[in-house]
Amino acid sequence: MKRFAQLIQELELSNKTNDKIEALVTYFNEADERDKPYVIAMFTGKRPKRPITTTLIKQWAIELSGIPEWLFTESYHSVGDLSETIALVLPAAEHNIDKPLHRWITELAALQGKTDEEKKDYILNSWNSLATQERFIFNKLISGNFRIGVSNKMLVNAIAKQSEQDANKIMHSIMGKWQPQEITYQDLTAGAHVNTDNSWPYPFCLAYAIDTEPENLGATTDWQAEWKWDGIRGQIVKRNGELFIWSRGEELVTDQFPELHFLKEELPDGIVLDGEILAVKDGKVLSFSTLQQRLNRKTINKSQLDNAPIGFYTYDILEYEGKDIRTTVLAKRREILEKIINKLSTKSIVVLSPVIQFKNWQELAEIRERAREINSEGIMLKHMNSIFHAGRKRGDWWKWKINPYTVDTVMIYAQKGSGRRANFYTDYTFAVRDGEKLITIAKAYSGLTDKEIKEVNSFVNKNAMEKFGPVRTVKPELVFEIAFEGIAESKRHKAGLALRFPRIARWRKDKKADEINTLDDLRQLLDAASL
Repeated sequence: MKRFAQLIQELELSNKTNDKIEALVTYFNEADERDKPYVIAMFTGKRPKRPITTTLIKQWAIELSGIPEWLFTESYHSVGDLSETIALVLPAAEHNIDKPLHRWITELAALQGKTDEEKKDYILNSWNSLATQERFIFNKLISGNFRIGVSNKMLVNAIAKQSEQDANKIMHSIMGKWQPQEITYQDLTAGAHVNTDNSWPYPFCLAYAIDTEPENLGATTDWQAEWKWDGIRGQIVKRNGELFIWSRGEELVTDQFPELHFLKEELPDGIVLDGEILAVKDGKVLSFSTLQQRLNRKTINKSQLDNAPIGFYTYDILEYEGKDIRTTVLAKRREILEKIINKLSTKSIVVLSPVIQFKNWQELAEIRERAREINSEGIMLKHMNSIFHAGRKRGDWWKWKINPYTVDTVMIYAQKGSGRRANFYTDYTFAVRDGEKLITIAKAYSGLTDKEIKEVNSFVNKNAMEKFGPVRTVKPELVFEIAFEGIAESKRHKAGLALRFPRIARWRKDKKADEINTLDDLRQLLDAASL
């Protein structure tokens, strides 16, 4: 536990990728072998079932610290993290227990089915045996929530460096189904368990946002252009007579999309397709808001099937005849993909994502401007000789998105952030005008510089009018331009509209609050987008 607590501290104190990788490499060189799979599981989001509710943990911390609930709540709002707040308010430990990480996790898992009193005795004894930083980690083990700025790619690069194994093989290995208590670090890094489960997906190949003029990419004949669809990236796996559908978030979503189950009979064994799950009706791709009607549903009713029918637009093929063909060049993979898809009986549901024909970059730029007409986000550019990488590789795949929509709004609510931003108001709610009233339209917390965040924080401190828990109502004076990818009707929002991926584009210090956009402006934008 002490060594893991030290690792977390090193990762939180650094904002440099190479330093974080070195900290991870050192940890994997020094840590208990039985701890390592648990660390990989936690950092890749494989969370065990929470053994104790947050309500109980908070209640016990208040009792033990002897502080009133209102003070604990204020402390939490200031710190921004419940696990850290509890670690800070508890009295100093009277004992010291030095157990390895895997034992703490195993003991917490064993609390399932215990009475609240038994759970309380264990938690209080543990708190009384750990230093502040170790308590913080212990509390995080209970919640399973480790947000420490370590991406899967960073973790894989560190493991590859430490184990001297291929990064692509490691990325593939840590995906899918495995349990940290049932596998060794060596077996995990070597991929010894891969393909023991028919459902096993591959890591997704991702693109960088284009950072140059397309003309600088060279000859147009070297590139395959496709539409960038706005749906759920997924993989369809057919092995040994079984069909599996995976989302990019590594969730098995087979049951959510019965329209695709016919592939169990029609796809040959040993096939893995990469593509986009979309709402498609009468051959037309529908908006992402329509697709949302079908997401995370345990049961699908007839209305949802009728209003948001599902299609799968295939981009690529990763496995063919049971062989991993990701290192085959794109041009050849496309030939194989076309052969497979053209044999299917229902091509209106599983669609070969079309290759865009263009003579020069200027023509492609003009085609790109029409992307919204078909509910596309822009253009994907893939080098004809590219392989299917695990993650991103600069130079092979680019995403060339259309410019976002923008709207001028005024900030009316502010809330403090978490972690490093716990002492600053960084989460904002924005409004547009609806007649003489202001109506909220979006929340955003990204897009400002550190200097601007401090300026906004100072404004909130001086101009807060009301307090609702951690939220402050502020004078409606600061105008911000909000960028977003799409707009849709929504019954869940007071304005009746929802913006897709809102973020702060810039602080409009040149505008006053009476110059912001209106709700009618957004409705006109919705009408135009629907044409």
